[in-house]
Amino acid sequence: MRWEPKLKPDLTKVIKIQEELQVPEPIAALLIQRGIEDFDTAKAFFRPQLANLHDPFLMKDMDLAVDRIDQACREQETLMVYGDYDVDGTTSVSLVYSFLRPYFQNIIPYIPDRYEEGYGISFKGIDVASEKGITLIIALDCGIKAVEKVAYAKTKGIDFIICDHHLPGDEIPEASAVLDPKREDCGYPYKELCGCGIGFKLIQALTTFWEEDSGELESYLDLVATAIAADIVPMTGENRILAFHGIEQLRTNPREGLRTFIEQLKKPVSITDLVFVIAPRINAAGRMSHALNAVDLLIETNSELIEEKAKKIELFNTDRRATDLRITKEALALIEELEEQDRYSTVVSKEDWHKGVIGIVASRLIETYYRPTVVFSLIGETMVGSVRSVKGFNVYEALDACKEHIVQFGGHKYAAGLTIKKSNYENFKAKFEEVVKDRILPEQRIPSVVYDLEVKLEELTPKLYRIIEQLGPFGPQNMRPVFRTKKVIDSGFSKAVGSDSSHLRLSIKSSPNPLIGIAFGRADFLPHIQSKKPFDLVYTLDENEWNGTLSLQLKVKDLRPS
Repeated sequence: MRWEPKLKPDLTKVIKIQEELQVPEPIAALLIQRGIEDFDTAKAFFRPQLANLHDPFLMKDMDLAVDRIDQACREQETLMVYGDYDVDGTTSVSLVYSFLRPYFQNIIPYIPDRYEEGYGISFKGIDVASEKGITLIIALDCGIKAVEKVAYAKTKGIDFIICDHHLPGDEIPEASAVLDPKREDCGYPYKELCGCGIGFKLIQALTTFWEEDSGELESYLDLVATAIAADIVPMTGENRILAFHGIEQLRTNPREGLRTFIEQLKKPVSITDLVFVIAPRINAAGRMSHALNAVDLLIETNSELIEEKAKKIELFNTDRRATDLRITKEALALIEELEEQDRYSTVVSKEDWHKGVIGIVASRLIETYYRPTVVFSLIGETMVGSVRSVKGFNVYEALDACKEHIVQFGGHKYAAGLTIKKSNYENFKAKFEEVVKDRILPEQRIPSVVYDLEVKLEELTPKLYRIIEQLGPFGPQNMRPVFRTKKVIDSGFSKAVGSDSSHLRLSIKSSPNPLIGIAFGRADFLPHIQSKKPFDLVYTLDENEWNGTLSLQLKVKDLRPS
């Protein structure tokens, strides 16, 4: 790995805030790096308040959205709450549907089928709405570019309210209201809400308009926090306030549909758990079957039915995990068989690979061969692919350069999807390799780790760890701090661990007791450590519990000789 230090914070500012807050120097430095330079800003950062959320009516069209829903409520129209099949979409639908259900006699949730309808608003979804007598669709986490679909719905007598957070195209759909802070004409102060966050602002506005108790809104924050974590949006501003209180809700009083998964953790839930434990389960429904199964679980209130639906989701997730591990193994074998280890890109395909997991497989392949990757599933004469990239390399632009061999593609810098004809596979593969080889920079072919600060082992104390935890929730633009320490020495007790002895359990000389660390997949470094030669580490701080005793533990990201 390349080790990249962040810019050193201004020492004068570090000393000033260290004195104001009475915190260790590393904490003061971390705060300055995050743009927190005075007592009041630090107070707001450490204690995020719901009172500091912006007025939802600052969002363009919010007044129109509220008026249209109020009209639908007064006239008891039939409503559809429509969202995408990922975590952000399913939590958004669950949130708005749960909130509006007491106000409407006829309201249905709708999620498009990943395979039949694809991403976003579909003509089929509008046709279903028409058949059911729907006159208003609230679309969440999608719709900002659905100009034709919204126009088509209008011919069927159906209005749309769009709640999206993606970048708009050249034309805004002619809906009753279009809520999207990324609209150029929207003056909303915070631009980085996820789809579920926009849904929350909508129900916040309705609560104000209908003069309901705003305290009731806190019960929806478990869904918002789950979406923020899963959608990997910046953990700043309103997102951090919503995630902070959402985590609290998940720890104290989560909805029953989420409680089942949280109880398996046997510890207080964190953002990391949402990303790696809860979100994959919610996503598994849409990957292996239909995402409406996830919504059914999240909106259910009958405890017996919840247990049954949660088991169903667990089965989907077990199936998803087994499937993606099998396909990853087959893909790695295929790369070796074709002797393609030294390419600049990875492009692999097989007929029976499940379309719902090829994106996960692409990410897994990057862990072994760090390069832009496309994994295809073959369906008849058509191939559907998922694309993942490495840091700094724009795969969307790379696909655009290959478009002569592509039927259709979409996505963004680091992840995309595409469809090609089977007969064009080899041509696409050759062209993609040529484009990547031509455009990728040497440093983009090596994984990197960015670290915040260089610290000495004696600075790592339980107090430091406790304050670091208060910097959370962590996420983009507020990542868990990564430290570097130079010239550490083995205490004599480091060893290889794990069922295949591939991991490294470090025991590092430190006063008064050795510090323990874990480096996954790095047992290869053990001979250097045992030679008593000094080495450098980059790591995050964690806490380990053993026999009821808590102690600091280093989660090592990389290590190398000093």
